[in-house]
Amino acid sequence: MITQRFVDTEIKETIEEHLRSINHPVAVRWALDCAEHVIQYYEQKFPHDGRPREAIEAGRAWLQGTMKVREVRKASFAAHAAARQTDDKAATAAARAAGQAVATVHIFGHAIHASTYAVKAIAHATHFDTEAVADERAWQYKHLLDLEKEM
Repeated sequence: MITQRFVDTEIKETIEEHLRSINHPVAVRWALDCAEHVIQYYEQKFPHDGRPREAIEAGRAWLQGTMKVREVRKASFAAHAAARQTDDKAATAAARAAGQAVATVHIFGHAIHASTYAVKAIAHATHFDTEAVADERAWQYKHLLDLEKEM
């Protein structure tokens, strides 16, 4: 049996470059949006497990000033625990995207990892359809540019 391997698009480097020019709250918002864009891959498989969604909501609460970093970190750990408890690769990647997105609250560098896990969720859900992967990265880049304009 041939195992397919995730191959990212070249636009990831452009996204990383743009991330260097934005502020922390915008990076958090973008990472959360990337995770939310694919969260359905987890929720379809595990409709009664809200940990990844709760992590995204925790990040949004931090942005609004209603949650402290230590609480947000707990939500991140819970999303990663959810990811470890499934062997469905799309669901795992979606949960990891949520965990990394909310971890951006604590460490800015997690933003790119959230977006990469979101792309991996798409890759696994579409059986490595390169067009779907490219479309997701294109959406992420456009969304980042749109958020940059709002700064």
